[in-house]
This record gives sequence, C-alpha cells and structure tokens, in this order.
Amino acid sequence: MKIALISDIHDNFHNLLLALEDAKCRNAEYIICLGDLMNSGVAKILAIQEVPVYLIWGNNDGEKSEVLHASYREGSNLTVGVNVYDFLDLGGRKIFVSHYNDLAIPMAQSKNYDAVFYGHDHLSHLSHIDDTLVLNPGEICALKTGTATYAMYNADDNSAEIITLEGAVTTKTDLVNNYFKENMNRLGFRSKDSFDY
Repeated sequence: MKIALISDIHDNFHNLLLALEDAKCRNAEYIICLGDLMNSGVAKILAIQEVPVYLIWGNNDGEKSEVLHASYREGSNLTVGVNVYDFLDLGGRKIFVSHYNDLAIPMAQSKNYDAVFYGHDHLSHLSHIDDTLVLNPGEICALKTGTATYAMYNADDNSAEIITLEGAVTTKTDLVNNYFKENMNRLGFRSKDSFDY
C-alpha cells in the first residue's frame, strides 16, 4: 500500500496541488495529512480526492467547523481525527501519527509501531529507531525552509521517500528573512531550527 504524507500546508494551494498530482502519478492509495491547513479551502480540496484522506489536527487549521463540514459533505473522501495524534492500522502496519514532533521519538522508542509520522517543525526527516521508521514529510508551504516537500510511504516494505516538489512557490523572501532575523528573539517561535539565514 502506497501512502502519501503531507504536512504544514499553511494556505499554499499551489504547492498542495503539485503534491496531490505527484502523489497520484506515483499511485498513492491513501493520503495522510499531519495538520496545519490554515484555511478550510484546503480541507475542501482534500475532500474531493479520488483516494481516502485522513487528517489529524495541527495547531493552525483555520475554522475547524468548516474543515469538519468539508469532511461531512456527500461524496467526501476526507476523514478528520479527533486529536493532534492517532493510531492507525494501514496496509498491515501499525502507524502512529502526530502533528507534534515531540511525540514522535518516544512513540518510536516504544517499539509498538512500524512507522511514526509527524509534522509541525517543517523540517523533513527520515530515520529509523530500531525497526521503526520515523518520518517528517517536511512542509508543503515552503515558508520556513524555502523548499516544498512531501513523502511517499510504502507499507509493503515499511520504506519511505521524501519528495521535493518541482515548480513550488514560496513566500520566503528577502523581506521575510530580514524581518525574522531582526526580530527572532522578540517573536518567540517555538521552532527556530527551520529558519535558516
């Protein structure tokens, strides 16, 4: 079973459409979204995909009632979880999904899962803790790193690939970079690692 993993879309419809089209070309059978839509319009796009889509909440998902409304519409392929994490059984694999990176390592260390997927910090990551695959698909929005990525997971052999999107757009401009650099201490971001200058 091939599963596309997307996270941290943050209103970037352009890059989301690139990722969905690329995942379709790679024969994705399922999509997991690890949160941070920012706009309920993103949920409407996810709801009309040809394959099932499962969404867990992030910390920036926009109007949640509108996101849920999109999932309840007739013909919707979007299912929304009730939390910022969940436990899934897909393709014969036990999978833990979380928006937050600080839950990923302890869950992988538990040895209860074949794979652990997370988002939030916008940094693509692929490693193993013992036999558990640990993966962050990175950011669709390309806001913090300047690069739009998603991942394809193959449940058959518990492997994954991080894919960089060609033709992606970003709002990571010189103006934004300079502002963040000058005000980083005052802004109070939780994850400063993803801001490279």
